[in-house]
Amino acid sequence: QAQVVESGGGSVAAGGSLRLSCAASGRPFSSYAVAWFRQATGKGREFLAAISWLGGSTYFEDSVKGRFTLSRDTAKNTVYLQMNNLKPEDTAIYYCNEGEELYYRAYEVAGIQSWGKGTQVTVSS
Repeated sequence: QAQVVESGGGSVAAGGSLRLSCAASGRPFSSYAVAWFRQATGKGREFLAAISWLGGSTYFEDSVKGRFTLSRDTAKNTVYLQMNNLKPEDTAIYYCNEGEELYYRAYEVAGIQSWGKGTQVTVSS
């Protein structure tokens, strides 16, 4: 797996937007898909969405469907998570990772061994 670097987090008011980036470092993404996860304070890490690296197929959890979109730039080895209509409950550290799935069950998220540093998203009401 490529090392990943997440960026683009920040503080916004509810209803605002942010675009997060997930860049491969060291070598290109080589797995089937790149997925986004988040972890709020005091909660476990949860799966949000994923995009297949070559075909661009996407999957979104209900909590973000219709508000978040995914895109990728294969030339830059980067995946983008566009987050619109942000809510205070979206406040968390956001992480990305590459893998072979478009959907992760909770136990599969718990089994991921390597993570980047993440990027903090704070949404104020």
